[in-house]
Amino acid sequence: MTSSPQLGLLLDVDGPIASPVTRTINLQSIVDDLVALAGLGVPIAFNTGRSDVFIRDRVLKPMLAAGLSPDARVYGICEKGAVWFGATFASFSGVHVDESVKVPAAIVAELRALVADRFADTMFFDETKLAMVSVEQRTDVSSERYHEAQLDFDARAAEIFERHGVTGYRIDPTIISTDIEALALGKALGARRALELMADSGEIPRTWRTVGDSRSDYAMADYLHENGFEVAHLDVRPADGIPDKPYPVLTEGEAIHDEAGALFLSRWVRELSSVGSPG
Repeated sequence: MTSSPQLGLLLDVDGPIASPVTRTINLQSIVDDLVALAGLGVPIAFNTGRSDVFIRDRVLKPMLAAGLSPDARVYGICEKGAVWFGATFASFSGVHVDESVKVPAAIVAELRALVADRFADTMFFDETKLAMVSVEQRTDVSSERYHEAQLDFDARAAEIFERHGVTGYRIDPTIISTDIEALALGKALGARRALELMADSGEIPRTWRTVGDSRSDYAMADYLHENGFEVAHLDVRPADGIPDKPYPVLTEGEAIHDEAGALFLSRWVRELSSVGSPG
């Protein structure tokens, strides 16, 4: 492991790492390159809305099987900063949950019942979440059918919050889910959590790359830029529009989602292995 890392990575998971269709890592090169980068001393944080269970089972287990070092600087920042943990033997100190941002239990119960009673044919309630609520598209349902049902679910969820008189939460629809979360949560908070975790295990790199597939993922790069780091952001779904930013925004040509993520990771493995600095 290098004592002075040249690069740090903050990675969204759905899209750049895991396929948004299968919700798993389909490309073995992604696993191998993540392991290789960690072995080169690159600190890596998965900054995601996913649960700690999802990251453990769908991302970390394949990496461990591919030879991830027990002292690698790899971290899980889950539920948009509400849940966090060190992912390897050297960094693990338990799964931490910010209790102050949890969706109230009574509302969680009503949302779970709403899915079971009216929407079970198009979506499912994610029982692995510890702070936020996520309701996700079933993989056997078309996107068109899911998005139609999602609009109805989101409206009914808003009515539940209004009836309880509870504020301070947002209903955030994505292409495969609806996340219901405290306003304090987001990818910027996840970036801050990641830096705090990394500071306990070694030097913080000055150069960063952030990777995501939605406009909200730019908040990772925003946070790093505002705090004086050199950063560029890779957008693996640029068709949604690239915002004007004070740092470079990258794409991988015509490649999108995990294919773009795979190209990006493999190039960094080649460059860092030869002590280079790609764009």
